[in-house]
Amino acid sequence: MGHSLLVLFSFSLFFSSSFAQTLTFSPSDEFYINSGSSESLKLDGGRVFISDSEASSYLSTKDDIQVSSPAVNAPSSLYSSARIFVEQSIYRFKVVDKGWHWIRLYFYPLENEQFALTDAVFSVTTDDIVLLHNFNIDNSTKWVMKEFLVNATTDHLSVIFNPLRNSVAFINGVEVVSAPKTLISDVVSGISPVGDFPGISQHTLQALYRINIGGPEISPENDTLGRTWLPDKSFLWVKQIAKSVKISPAAISYTETVSPLIAPNWVYASALELSPMIRHRFNLTWGFSVDPGFGYLVRLHFCDIISQALNSLYFNVYINGYPAVTGLDLSTLALDLAVPYYKDFMVNASIAMSRIIVQVGPMSPDPSGSDEPEPNALLNGLEIMKISNSFGSLDGEFSVHRGRSLVKAGSKNGTATAVGLFMAFAAFVGLGAMVFRWHKRPEDWRKHNSFSSWLLPLHSGGHSSIISSQRGGSRSGFSGNIYSSSIGMGRYFSFSELQEATKSFNQKSIIGVGGFGNVYLGELDDGTKVAVKRGNPQSEQGLNEFQTEIQMLSMLRHRHLVSLIGYCDEQSEMILVYEYMALGPLRDHLYGKTSKPLTWKQRLDICIGAARGLHYLHTGAAQGIIHRDVKTTNILLDENLIAKVSDFGLSKTAPGMERTHVSTAVKGSFGYLDPEYFRRQKLTDKSDVYSFGVVLCEVLCARPALDPALPREQVNLAEWAMQWQRKGLLEKIIDPSLAGKIAPDSLKKFAEAADKCLREYGVDRPSMGDVLWNLEYALQLQEASPSSMPVNEAILAGSSMQ
Repeated sequence: MGHSLLVLFSFSLFFSSSFAQTLTFSPSDEFYINSGSSESLKLDGGRVFISDSEASSYLSTKDDIQVSSPAVNAPSSLYSSARIFVEQSIYRFKVVDKGWHWIRLYFYPLENEQFALTDAVFSVTTDDIVLLHNFNIDNSTKWVMKEFLVNATTDHLSVIFNPLRNSVAFINGVEVVSAPKTLISDVVSGISPVGDFPGISQHTLQALYRINIGGPEISPENDTLGRTWLPDKSFLWVKQIAKSVKISPAAISYTETVSPLIAPNWVYASALELSPMIRHRFNLTWGFSVDPGFGYLVRLHFCDIISQALNSLYFNVYINGYPAVTGLDLSTLALDLAVPYYKDFMVNASIAMSRIIVQVGPMSPDPSGSDEPEPNALLNGLEIMKISNSFGSLDGEFSVHRGRSLVKAGSKNGTATAVGLFMAFAAFVGLGAMVFRWHKRPEDWRKHNSFSSWLLPLHSGGHSSIISSQRGGSRSGFSGNIYSSSIGMGRYFSFSELQEATKSFNQKSIIGVGGFGNVYLGELDDGTKVAVKRGNPQSEQGLNEFQTEIQMLSMLRHRHLVSLIGYCDEQSEMILVYEYMALGPLRDHLYGKTSKPLTWKQRLDICIGAARGLHYLHTGAAQGIIHRDVKTTNILLDENLIAKVSDFGLSKTAPGMERTHVSTAVKGSFGYLDPEYFRRQKLTDKSDVYSFGVVLCEVLCARPALDPALPREQVNLAEWAMQWQRKGLLEKIIDPSLAGKIAPDSLKKFAEAADKCLREYGVDRPSMGDVLWNLEYALQLQEASPSSMPVNEAILAGSSMQ
């Protein structure tokens, strides 16, 4: 008790003095404006926000509307005045030193007699980036600060306010300040796919979360760069397994690699570690809500303030279930105790979805029983920043340059993308295809003359052929002559039709996210609901997946495969329109959004439907197709619970007669990956069989394929379920809602099918046809059991057995 009091006393003693030891930063550009006020305002920390009249040289506007009122519950008097704009208005700042700049915007809908600011809807942009689109604060007591990090590449930086028609825009305070050039690296670590992710400096970032784990709130006055760090309590999932640890901030030793500008020493002087009683079994977990459809930069801060000696702390780091770092060794990286270290990760849209989960946990114990350090893990701080998308936006798919190409002229990235697109055009079409299409062009061909009109086949029921030159080989770049068959793309949609159907691609209409871009729920003029997949023109991964999906779906038709309805190729857009699957992914009905559990018969019917779809892929096409990303989110359900396999962006054509496998880089989803494919990078249809075996385990146990929050032996569902299967006790881990409702023979046959699918080597696994037969047999066994019969039949069956 005395020791704890001493630590707390030390913690309080240094709070006011520790920041004096931090490195100072003198920004080349500093602009602070107290909008709507006739007086300047000095805040703690020395920042002086000048009055409207003093800032008049920065503002270009026709409006001169100023309001002031006490700001209830606001943290600063900066929110007590506001400038209101009825028309477009621009703050333009002269940039002395190009590079990273903070843009901080302060909003509070002050009550006034002229305008109801809670009804104000407006957008805020720079010359190139959409910061906020159709922004609104509908709560009269809510204050908001939006913080952006913009890389200024010219000698000026603009902040532009555009009110919605018949509405107004407002702002309470504007802050534009230089940030250190070394604050954000241009290259960060990707977690799926694993590898370097370059080009961060070509994007704009929005700071969403900045967390001081295990410590107090840090105000802008106590951070050299004017940042706010919040405590982590509201984001920590299981507080009972976490133990807070703190040391004096003065004990933190910065290095040339990590300076106090990266994070104040108060961030590194506090942390959470695992509680000693349960260190072998759990991970520390934090969860954060994010917008779907965007990539995120996640920065994690570490500092070993818990070890008594070097080389005594090794742990794992996970982001959304993916291994970010395995066996993190701070002793080797920081070379001493109490020395800060940080690492940046890129989390793409298909992984982030609507939530980012960060976990740290101990490494699995060595089965040999050799001496190891006491298992533990810690985290000191965390930051999450949204990354602008290919449209140059941080708020939806809206470009500042509405009438121009989404590729920025003159930029290195834009040039590379344009060259890449041109090469794809040339390779995909070829001279023969161009001649063919010229002769077969529709009467209104001029309306649809765009890049993607060459990428996609003809519309309105027409057909096209991807023609190979016998002399020069395949000009399309795709192997196999299945692509030389006629391809029907269904209905042609205009871009305006799909804008109307999706309400201008509203963020609230997003029902899926992938490397290609977003999937939106749309409604056509006749009331038909459709799924609209909008391709991302600046994503190389998305473009490749998009092309693959086109080729696969345009030649596949099956009751248990999602159907392609049509496409749009106007304005450099690449959009596919599919049938809408009303009940969404299978996962949502197992352990996701849907509260009513599926019956065992419904689950068997769904598995049988998915197996039929995969069996058709493997055997029904001319050459056979390997899906390569079988999982419960890619099995969709219609309103009648009919299962259909979706998402063919990673699919590969199966090897020919003379080959046994396809040699290719490993792609797919962790938890579902065939271990043999992962080790040898040799893909076969048995890789889909393994993934489907994991799906069967999910269906039976109603939990994710990977869950790092669980005890170590339960993290991997396939391994854990098969351990119980080998013991003959699988019924002990099934979904509780199924307890006592599965016929024993049906469960046995189903478990055998899953077990065979999950064999270590592909040669030992069954074909999808065999899997389908076993599932259908399991359904027959279930339907034949007395518990599945109507009451009268069950009584008769019971009498006949006596």
